[in-house]
Amino acid sequence: MTDRRSRTKPWGGRFRERTDPAVERFTASVHFDRALARHDIRGSIAHARMLGRTGLVPADDVAALVSGLETIESEIERGEFPFDPALEDIHMNIEARLGQLVGPAAGRLHTGRSRNDQVATDLALFLRETSTAARRGLVELRQVLLERATEHLDTVLPGYTHLQRAQPVRLAHHWLAFVEMLGRDADRLGDLRARLAACPLGSGALAGSTLPLDCEDTARGLGFDAPAANSMDAVASRDGALEFLAAVAICMVHLSRLAEELVIWSSAEFGFVELADAFSTGSSLMPQKKNPDVPELVRGKAGRAVGNLVTLLTVVKGLPLTYNRDLQEDKEPVFDSARTLRECLEVTAGAMATLRVDTERMRQAADDSLLLATDLAEALVREGVPFREAHDAVGRTVAHCAEKDVDLRSLTREDLAAFHPSFPADAAELLDLERSLEARGGPGGTSRAAVSAALDRVRAALDAEATALDAEEAALDVGNES
Repeated sequence: MTDRRSRTKPWGGRFRERTDPAVERFTASVHFDRALARHDIRGSIAHARMLGRTGLVPADDVAALVSGLETIESEIERGEFPFDPALEDIHMNIEARLGQLVGPAAGRLHTGRSRNDQVATDLALFLRETSTAARRGLVELRQVLLERATEHLDTVLPGYTHLQRAQPVRLAHHWLAFVEMLGRDADRLGDLRARLAACPLGSGALAGSTLPLDCEDTARGLGFDAPAANSMDAVASRDGALEFLAAVAICMVHLSRLAEELVIWSSAEFGFVELADAFSTGSSLMPQKKNPDVPELVRGKAGRAVGNLVTLLTVVKGLPLTYNRDLQEDKEPVFDSARTLRECLEVTAGAMATLRVDTERMRQAADDSLLLATDLAEALVREGVPFREAHDAVGRTVAHCAEKDVDLRSLTREDLAAFHPSFPADAAELLDLERSLEARGGPGGTSRAAVSAALDRVRAALDAEATALDAEEAALDVGNES
C-alpha cells in the first residue's frame, strides 16, 4: 500500500495528520515566489532588528538572525540555496534554512509576525523596486525614440486615420506621439509608489499583535512612510498589485501599437522601414524572407499583460476580508508582467535604435495632393466660406479628380471655380506640402518649429526624469543594504 503521508507541517502542532503529497504539490509556491527572496530577507532583517530594539529578542539572537539571513541571501545569489518544495513557499524555506544555520534562535524571528503581513510587505517591496526598474526602461526607450525623432525632423510621411492616408506629418512628430504615451505610462508606474507607502509588517494575521512592536521603526527601516493604518486592509488588499498590472497592461498596449506599425511599415506594401538583421528572423522554408518577429512578439505579449490584469481582478473580486489562500495567485501574474514588460522595453529600444528608414519612400507617399484636401477647404474658409460648404465643394472637386484620373494640383483657378467661385488661386499654388506642414505651428502641431520645440522639451524632461531615477535607485540600493 502506498504511503500517501508526507512530512510534519512546519508551522506547529495543531495538525495530527501529515499533508498529502498531492496537496503539497498543489499548494506549493516556492517555484515562483522565490522571486521575493531578497525582499523577504530584507523585511526579516528589519523585523529582527526591531525585535532587538524593543527587547523582545536578545541582542545575541538578533545578531545571529541577521548573520544567518545574510548568509542565506548569499547562497541564493550564488545559486546554492537548497530550495525544498515541501516547505511550500520562499518564506518557510528561508526560515527552515535559518534554523539549520543558527539553531533555536531562528524560532524567534517570527515573533509578532504572520505570513500574511510578511507576504504583503515582500510584495510591496517588490512592486516598488520593479516599478522603478520599469520606469528606467521607459526612459531608455523614450531616449531612443527622441534620438531617432531628432534625426528625422525633416522626414515627411503620411499620417493615417483608419489606416488610410490622411495628412502629411513629420516622422519626428509621429514618433514623439509614442514618447508622450510612454511618458504617461512612466507616470502611472511612478504614482504607484504613493499607494505603496504604508508598511504592512506589524499587522499580523489580520488584527495586529499584543506584543509591544515598534511598527514605525520597521516601516522606516524598509523605506516606507508609515505603518499601515488598518491591519485588516494591510493583509487583505492587493490593489497595489492591481495598479501595477493595470499600468503594465496599458504600457504593453502602447508598445503593441508601436510594434504594429513596425510590422506594417516593414512590409513590401509600405516599405517605409527595414528592421536590422539582429532584430529580425528568417523563414524555415522561404530563403528570401525577413520576418519582423520581434515586434510581432511584442504585439502578442501585450495579451499576456492584459490577461494578467484580468486574472488578478477576478481572483480578488469575491474575497471576504481578510486573507484567503486565493491571494497566492497574485504573484505569478505580477512576476510575469514585470518580466514581460522588461523584455519588451529592451527589444523595442534595440529595434528602434537600429531601424533603417526609407525617407524617400515616405516622402513619395506623402507627396499625394489628396492629403492636402483639407488645406484646400481651409483656403475657402479664409475667404469667408462656411466650413461645411467648403468641405462639400472640395469633396466634389476630389470626386471629379478621381473620376477623370487627374492630379488635384493640376486644376486651375477656373477649374476650381466650377466647384466654388471663392477659390483664391490655382490648386498648385494652394497645395504646397512644405507650406502645409509649416502652417501647422500651433501647440502640438507638426511644423518644424513646433516639433523642434517639442524635441527640446522632451529632452529636458527625460534628463530630469533620469536624474530623479538615479536618486531613487540609489535610495533603493541603500535600503537593500540596510
